[in-house]
This record gives sequence, C-alpha cells and structure tokens, in this order.
Amino acid sequence: FGIATDENFVITTTSRKEITEDNFSELVQDGVTLYLLQSVDQMLLLATKERIDFLPHYDTLVKSGMYEYYASEGQNPLPFALAELIDNSLSATARNTGIRSIQIKLLFDDSQGKPAVAVIDNGRGMTSKQLNNWAVYRLSKFTRQGDFESDHSGYVRPLPVPRSLNSDISYFGVGGKQAVFFVGQSARMISKPANSQDVHELVLSKEDF
Repeated sequence: FGIATDENFVITTTSRKEITEDNFSELVQDGVTLYLLQSVDQMLLLATKERIDFLPHYDTLVKSGMYEYYASEGQNPLPFALAELIDNSLSATARNTGIRSIQIKLLFDDSQGKPAVAVIDNGRGMTSKQLNNWAVYRLSKFTRQGDFESDHSGYVRPLPVPRSLNSDISYFGVGGKQAVFFVGQSARMISKPANSQDVHELVLSKEDF
C-alpha cells in the first residue's frame, strides 16, 4: 500500500468503526469493505464502490412490486405505495429534537432525467451497512447476520392512533423496496448518518434483482 514504516494508519469499516484486535473477528467477514486511512475521521479523497451480494428471497422474484394482499379488492395501490415510502421517513425523523421535515416531490422534467418520486427527510440517516441491509428484500429477523443494523434501529412503533405524522401510516409494513418497484424500475437512496461525514448512496434496480 506504499505506507512508510514510520507512518501511522488505521483500518476501518465503511461506518468508520476502527478495526482492533478485540473486534476483528466481529467486524471483518467475507465480502466486507474496509478503509485504509491515516485517521478514523479522514476525508475520503475519492468515492468508493461496494457491490452488495445476497441470496434473494423467493418473494423477490414472484412478488416484487405486486401488492397481492389487496390488489384483488379493486383499490388504487398508489397511495399505499407512497405510504410505505413516507413511513420510512417517519421512523427516521421520529427522534428529531428540532424541526421534522419530510418532502415528497414528483419529478417529471425530462431535462433532469427520467420521471421520479423523491421522498426527502432530515432524519438520522443510514450507515452503509444499514443501506446494505435495506437492499436485501424481506430480510428475515431469523436470518440476519450478527452485526445486522436495521434502518429502523432504536425505533419503537407507536401505539395504534389515528394515522398522522406522529404515527405509522403504512398499512402493511412490507417495506420500501416493494413500494419502489411498484412505482418505478429503480431506487436511489442517498443518506448521511447524523454522526458521520460520509454520504452513502445505494442504487438498486429491477435488472439487478
């Protein structure tokens, strides 16, 4: 790596957790991406890429984007799909101490790219590991890895109340991916954890699946 013998360096995960003798076996596993830095908080000089590989749940292939549980009832599924996406922002901003901001934008300007639905919030953000796990369709709590970080970690679902910005509005809890692939062909998630200087981006498409 071209490191001088008198130069200090650290090895960290993409969540900036320093690899030490004590946590080596816990954090260093097959397929994990590591940073070699001069310090834990060093700014990255270039964008880095990490490919996510996982064994898909069979529902990925047979049900992705299909709201089978109510489609037969003749209801318009679009509001339910948007509710799933907004629900993620509700849980992400649930512990905000300041202003809670959630924006929904429908983008149809061809000069800015393909049409898109954008949900933007000022929540706590997700680490690269949380984004990685979000990508795994129907990741079962029984098959999660020991270092699994949920995008809803620390979030407690409130007691049933009339649906509002202080409650969950998702009717089905099937997650954002099913909603994304009902509305469109790909998902792009950009997130900056509240306690990190790094911005993480996840791109997921039906073609990938």
